[in-house]
Amino acid sequence: MAEVTTDRHLEAAVEWLLSRQDAAGWWVGELETNATMTAEHVLLLRFLGLGRNLDRIRDGAIRHLLGCQRQDGSWGLYHGAPADLSTTIEAYAALKALGLDPASAPMARALEVVRRLGGVARARVFTKIWLALFGQYPWQGVPSMPPELIWFPTWMPLNLYDFACWARQTIAPLTIVLSRRPVRDLGVGLSELVLPGTEGALGRVPGSGPFWWLDRLQKLYERLPRQPLRGRARRRMLDWILARQERDGCWGGIQPPWVYSLIAMSLEGMTLEDEPMRRGVEGLEVFALEDGAGWRFQACMSPVWDTAWAVLALRRAGLSPQHPRLQQAVDWLLQEQISAGGDWQVRCRGVECGGWAFEFDNDTYPDVDDTALVVLALLAVAPERAAAAVERASRWVVAMRSRNGAWAAFDRDNTRQLAYRLPFADFGAMLDPPSEDVTAHVLEMLAALGRDEHDPVVAGGLAYLRREQRPDGSWWGRWGVNHIYGTWCVVSALTALGAGRDLVGRGVEWLIRVQNPDGGWGESCHSYVDPSFAGVGVSTASQTAWAVLSLQAAGLGRHRACRQGLEFLRERQVGGTWDEPEFTGTGFPRDFYINYHLYRHVFPTMALAGGAVGGGGGEA
Repeated sequence: MAEVTTDRHLEAAVEWLLSRQDAAGWWVGELETNATMTAEHVLLLRFLGLGRNLDRIRDGAIRHLLGCQRQDGSWGLYHGAPADLSTTIEAYAALKALGLDPASAPMARALEVVRRLGGVARARVFTKIWLALFGQYPWQGVPSMPPELIWFPTWMPLNLYDFACWARQTIAPLTIVLSRRPVRDLGVGLSELVLPGTEGALGRVPGSGPFWWLDRLQKLYERLPRQPLRGRARRRMLDWILARQERDGCWGGIQPPWVYSLIAMSLEGMTLEDEPMRRGVEGLEVFALEDGAGWRFQACMSPVWDTAWAVLALRRAGLSPQHPRLQQAVDWLLQEQISAGGDWQVRCRGVECGGWAFEFDNDTYPDVDDTALVVLALLAVAPERAAAAVERASRWVVAMRSRNGAWAAFDRDNTRQLAYRLPFADFGAMLDPPSEDVTAHVLEMLAALGRDEHDPVVAGGLAYLRREQRPDGSWWGRWGVNHIYGTWCVVSALTALGAGRDLVGRGVEWLIRVQNPDGGWGESCHSYVDPSFAGVGVSTASQTAWAVLSLQAAGLGRHRACRQGLEFLRERQVGGTWDEPEFTGTGFPRDFYINYHLYRHVFPTMALAGGAVGGGGGEA
């Protein structure tokens, strides 16, 4: 392929990316998830009595929800996913609350799906909670979680800090909600969601396992006319929640703890005139998007992550470190570094924070993955100017290493599996254990800081990655889909360190084996359910780029597979960017997936840049 072709596509990609930078220096793409985010926002507004807000979004929300519905009447967890019962129930409930005629064709098809999949009795716990808030599901059939958890010391099993930060922030307000068992008016009934013959199952808590007795005891306690200490526990839990509200009114920069915290505050007597409630409700507006596809609510926003990747892509594409746009991005990133304490200190004492969070405002929960990536971006553009920030960040990251030598995203040694034995835990992401991709990003950062495989911290991480390589040569991806992402992360780290050549060799051999006939790579989210689907899926721009970047890093830039991958990207570029309806990011594997709208752009840009400058040998 002639060099001019590569340059033309790369130039268009760079121009597209530069045109999307905010005047303040950051980038952020839409964070697309499933229909539950919009559906639950509708239900939240109804619960809080915000009819005016609901009227304003009604038409747009209906348009968005119907636009997400598939031909069979269902809604799914990701593009091309099988029908998901709980997602379909929540979308149906929201549409009915918004006034859509239940006899209409979309509603009739949705109801048919719900009944075919077993009705509301088989829905996940969080869906049952949303329905119970409006008297559409019996509270008796919802697992109990006591607010007295607030008094559990950190050494005691099932204390709040045994849960991942996102679960912890969600469980805390839910303990108030579940102990209050409120019922407010939805304005419509949903009895049709119950499959005839399953009525008896509604009042039972399924999946209790060995903790059936704990849920039973809690429910007996809740029926007592007097509950000693319950009121004090709620007030203490509310104080814990209020202490973690961020400047923009959110909790953790993500939807689940945000909505449940607002509900909990409302149940504890706070009104929309109270400052925490007012800020919380107003802050929701920032996460909303509206265009021709309708009104929708984002589960989160990713400006720090997106900005760091945009900087790295532009540098790889040849922009000078002195380019004003890159310097502007550095200014913004430096302002976002967190120095305050947070929940991470519970298991990581005696170290100053120097991390970054994923979102605009989430100072309580900086994360290792974002921090490692931001350090790489700063070193690529302004190593001298950012030296102090980089030093603080690297000290914090090293301190966050878990006992097994690896790194998780938010906490250290958050691995107590007892959390999964609770009947509440049918949502499969209660913990934040170390993962291959986060560990790889840390090792890549340490390599950029001059550490090598003989450094004891690096050596521990390398040993972990060696243990975790799958027999087929790939690595699992925690935060990206899935084995293509994990393999790219690890190959990038190993080649940056100049270590683990045997591991790299097996990894790229696997990538070459799973390349699609069209020259691209793809992997469905289904690989989290069935590992035999590792590397199997429709070719996507982002996953093709991850594979190409891996081959380039391994010195195989001229390999036929790499050249075919680059050609795939060039042929599918449209208007300087790429289309990608598939979801290639994860929030919680098996349960919650993400389509990062900048992934389809920054990673192909990086791959094309590597092709433009040459990617080593490996002619084949």
